Amino acid sequence: MAASLQPLTIWQHSATDLARQIRARELSAREVVSAFLARIDAINPKVNAIVTLVAERAMDAARAADERLAHGEAVGPLHGLPIAHKDLQPTAGIRTTFGSPIFRDYIPSEDSPLVAQLKRAGAITVGKTNTPEFGAGSQTFNPVFGATLNPYDTTKTCGGSSGGAAVSLACGMLPIADGTDMGGSLRNPAAFCAVVGMRPSAALLPWSDTSSGWACLSVDGPMARTVEDVAMLLSAMAPALDRDDDPRGPAGTLERDWKGARVAFWRDFGGIPFDAQIVEAVNGQRSVFESIGCVVEQAEPDLAAADAIFRTLRAKAFVAKHSATVRANRALVKETVLDEVERGERLTAADVAAAEREREALRRRVARFMERYECFILPTTQVPPFDVRTPYVTAINGVKLESYIDWMKSCYYFSAIGHPAISVPCGFTPEGLPVGLQIVGRDRDDRGVLQLAHAYEQARGPLRQALAV
Repeated sequence: MAASLQPLTIWQHSATDLARQIRARELSAREVVSAFLARIDAINPKVNAIVTLVAERAMDAARAADERLAHGEAVGPLHGLPIAHKDLQPTAGIRTTFGSPIFRDYIPSEDSPLVAQLKRAGAITVGKTNTPEFGAGSQTFNPVFGATLNPYDTTKTCGGSSGGAAVSLACGMLPIADGTDMGGSLRNPAAFCAVVGMRPSAALLPWSDTSSGWACLSVDGPMARTVEDVAMLLSAMAPALDRDDDPRGPAGTLERDWKGARVAFWRDFGGIPFDAQIVEAVNGQRSVFESIGCVVEQAEPDLAAADAIFRTLRAKAFVAKHSATVRANRALVKETVLDEVERGERLTAADVAAAEREREALRRRVARFMERYECFILPTTQVPPFDVRTPYVTAINGVKLESYIDWMKSCYYFSAIGHPAISVPCGFTPEGLPVGLQIVGRDRDDRGVLQLAHAYEQARGPLRQALAV
């Protein structure tokens, strides 16, 4: 088989291009997986992003993938592409720790629904990516594996909770990755590492959390280095979506004429604090949206109620997921998780019902706002990447923050209402730290979000690669 790429450069190509070349038999799955494993071996010790590696298993799967293609069998859209799953996703026969010493040696017998679907789509598991303990917090460190480092400055955090995934992508150790997002865990690390992370619409994908038959505060979702790759991965994650009846879904072309489309550009997001470097970097991008034809107006929805809604429903979710584990292993659980569970246990049924009523009222208010605007544009994060030794941000611009999640309001306000949101790299601080721009769409208009993000990405142009690689 004649290869069109040299193995040393395979990792630099987009996932979309690699998938095409594998299907065209210009590259074998073995060549692709081998190249990324070599990249992991060279780079991962510098950043600690992939915490469990199953190299032999991956190569066996790659050989089987090549045989299926050679025999003319039907293959999925991700056929032959390596992926590592967030260490919150159970993986059959592969250690899954949830970032907790309680599960240090836990090996599940079944895959999560997301992992199973990605396998059906043809992706090849190479390992697991690091996450904070139980995915709590937006700084990726835990007592099992330690901290994952930002590849643009290894003294800084990569964000979280899908931090290992974001760093693996930024370093070229993976072409695609999955993550989860309750309060920004797909978007925050993407912004901190100059990759793309998307929180899909609530309930678009099968929910991997077995603690509840219905949950939409936290979602699974895609991460990659380009919007096109994110769109491919999201479509593979949601194959059952009726694309004819729901044209706003993730499948379909990313190309669109944005001339005359009205979009809202943030003002001050209700007065919550933002670091000046974030404000400067994001505000400088307004002209890019104007250059692609958008009618950009400075306006924003009233999201003040989202704070209390999110905190109540988050605490309820922590009780559902973690209360039994906390009761049995209290000494092995970090303080912020303990606090969240205890807060949830103090909630009454009336508290939860009130939060659900307020959420529905907020969704209606935002829907009215977005009748006028197709998308809302604002910063992904309130701060740039900070010292990796700091567990969480305690103040912004001299404003003291009340809790360990207060610095993530720019993300979690939208988690409360379930709208699709994507983080796309938009530049760097004067110190060279990545900054992300967030595009929020109408309810269930995942395709519209992807289309605007793609148009912005093309107009913005390429950005420099991480220093660590």
